[in-house]
Amino acid sequence: MSTEALARLAEDRVDHRFKGLPPDAAGLTVGELAAQRRNLFTDGFATPVLALSAERLEHNLKLMETYAARHGLAFAPHGKTSMAPQLFHRQLAHGAWGITLAMPHQVRVARAFGIGRIFLANELVDAAALRWIAAELAADPSFRFVCYVDSVRGVELMDAALRGAVRPVDVVVELAAGEGARTGVRTEAECAAVADAVAAVPTLRLAGVAGYEGEVPDADPERVRAWLSRLVALAVDFDRAGRFADAGEGGEAGEGGEIVVSAGGSAWFDTVAEVFAGIPDLTRPVLKLLRSGAYVSHDDGHYRRLTPFNRVPQEGALEPAFRLWAQVVSRPSAGQAFANAGKRDAAHDLDLPFAQVVRRDGAERPATGVSVTALSDQHAWLRTEPDADLEVGDWIGLGLSHPCTSFDKWQLIPLAEADGTVVDYIRTFF
Repeated sequence: MSTEALARLAEDRVDHRFKGLPPDAAGLTVGELAAQRRNLFTDGFATPVLALSAERLEHNLKLMETYAARHGLAFAPHGKTSMAPQLFHRQLAHGAWGITLAMPHQVRVARAFGIGRIFLANELVDAAALRWIAAELAADPSFRFVCYVDSVRGVELMDAALRGAVRPVDVVVELAAGEGARTGVRTEAECAAVADAVAAVPTLRLAGVAGYEGEVPDADPERVRAWLSRLVALAVDFDRAGRFADAGEGGEAGEGGEIVVSAGGSAWFDTVAEVFAGIPDLTRPVLKLLRSGAYVSHDDGHYRRLTPFNRVPQEGALEPAFRLWAQVVSRPSAGQAFANAGKRDAAHDLDLPFAQVVRRDGAERPATGVSVTALSDQHAWLRTEPDADLEVGDWIGLGLSHPCTSFDKWQLIPLAEADGTVVDYIRTFF
């Protein structure tokens, strides 16, 4: 990554763009504010404010680095979760092969910060975006880019946009996870037709096969395993038929010479590891590429329930790293209260936030008898049981579900240690 680009993030000025930060910090650079090591609870931060746990973030990074290494997997965590180049940098420092992304504008962010390997887990047929990718590949021989393809028509559009490109674009045939799944080729015969279309044009190079097991209908271990076995069998069949292209010009030494087989969201990576361990020897080395992304912050709802570490606890456990702090602003009745965080601040597409702790006069205790029942644009509706001790002015710490829609509501996120000391600020680009 570009350390210069990362360093420039610390030069940005704190102002009204960044909610939750201390008003009296306006005019400081982010680096100057971080150097002050302010306390989240006592040094002027305004509610609502989202904080990322420094300790839990580091734990999660180390855990997935160890997991991938133990199972012989290359790891390209999905960057669309955070869209935070500082976190990309830390993921790469913890052994990631590269970064997965989903949209062309996300690739532009990653390239602005010098990411050298990008896996685009999506089809790409936009001519302007393809021409930009071609220019990036031409300008940087070490840049490795791989994306999905799932139709002959898509191949035709890509080829038309890439005519005259210096380097071919690496593609992987996406195998759909079943009828009714999102994108992807539905049958093996259609996969072969797409592969043949790629082979017929000079602008593309077939590098492997991929897909997303999270789209398997009525997913359970048996169904996910069956689909992953189809994906592996497709790679074997393509290899035997000589469909995978040799490494082209450019790239790092040996880069692009392997066969890419990729899958892996955040709910079934244990099954991915199991099935990929059984990939037989092919004519070239296999890059077994896992793409889980939500692990970086984990959560208190959706992924806490679905994480594979629930099935394999001997391998460790991810820790929820986000907490949204809000303040009780109204207590209209014994059974109801309102806090000043709503849909603009908290993820709510999968679960409502979870009331976890209450802070009053510097003391923190469990939010016993308090639950979130609804969100308005700027308010959390709180139900309070008779035993709930909650007053106007209390800070309430909320756990969140779904990291992907938590990060995108905050442009600058305090990274706080357990005692509330803020040691850095994470910039997002959505």
